[in-house]
Amino acid sequence: MNRNFTMTLRLILIAAAALLAGCERPPIEAVQHGFRGTGMAEIYNPRTLDAQVPLNQVPAAIPPAAPGGPAAASIYQNVQVLNDLSLGEFTRLMVSMTAWVAPEQGCTYCHNPQNFALDEKYTKVVARKMLQMTRKINADYKTHVAQTGVTCYTCHRGNNIPANVWFKAEPEKRSVGLLGDRAGQNTVSKVANLSSLPEDPFTPFLLGSQEIRVHGTTALPTGNKHNIKQAEWTYSLMTHMSTALGVNCTYCHNSRSFAAWETSPPQRATAWYGIRMVRDLNNQYMEPITKVFPAHRLGPTGDVAKANCQTCHQGVFKPLYGVSMLKDHPELAVQGPSLAASAVEAPAAQAPANPVAVAAR
Repeated sequence: MNRNFTMTLRLILIAAAALLAGCERPPIEAVQHGFRGTGMAEIYNPRTLDAQVPLNQVPAAIPPAAPGGPAAASIYQNVQVLNDLSLGEFTRLMVSMTAWVAPEQGCTYCHNPQNFALDEKYTKVVARKMLQMTRKINADYKTHVAQTGVTCYTCHRGNNIPANVWFKAEPEKRSVGLLGDRAGQNTVSKVANLSSLPEDPFTPFLLGSQEIRVHGTTALPTGNKHNIKQAEWTYSLMTHMSTALGVNCTYCHNSRSFAAWETSPPQRATAWYGIRMVRDLNNQYMEPITKVFPAHRLGPTGDVAKANCQTCHQGVFKPLYGVSMLKDHPELAVQGPSLAASAVEAPAAQAPANPVAVAAR
């Protein structure tokens, strides 16, 4: 009898441990984020925060170049994007980019050491396009990045390829068994924070422009007509954004009414612009250079790696905790004249000035 009781107790303890494995152990910190009584509080795990600090340290900047001097384009051949920089500014930025993107390979990651002017390496062609993209973000997307801006390091952090990119999901093979068609979900997905929500919310929302809003403000039949299936895709994207920024839903939404813009925190508008920024970048700068990449750099459907919220934020509410590297690299803050127009350049899409005044897609 005692032996059976002991075995039963062990099974109960094992089951309890399994159930609690996904829970946060104390201490957990709560920070009020919105109006009292609305449940708008951010929940933080101090141990997670401690682990994130060393991953979000900003590297020391190289001392600025001396003012003046000849233009880089007058000394080097085939300078198409940074032709507005002096020789000193150009060299300093090249050294910085090497540390940010290819610290192990050095200059030869992008350049032929026998002739730096050649475009024979695909990495050089991509780097040129990424410089244009970085300047575009800093010049035209202040509604999201404000004055903090971005540099190559914001996403790369010393890696050739940013640690967080995405590809289109591979087409699902229909099963004859009991599972049938999973419809792009109904399995444990890291993207959806280990839930069974859709595994690829990025294709419809961060590449395409499908409507994100599914929470209506009026009753049926004239109000919201979105179905549960549509809501699952939206919730998958929202779960990704929450995880990418390391915040709760109430970081952007008022728990009194998730749909109401009038009582939402200002972060919701910032996120609204961020969605459009990422969508534009994927369409204007990433998709057009798909053919530049070798096959091993493409996804299962042959598409190029693209950005999402995690690419820059990497688990914190502001990339690098809001420390600006742009002040040390003002040459990345403006769109300079290009000597040669890119063959894959696309016209820029302008975001509306007031997200409240348009459909919140």
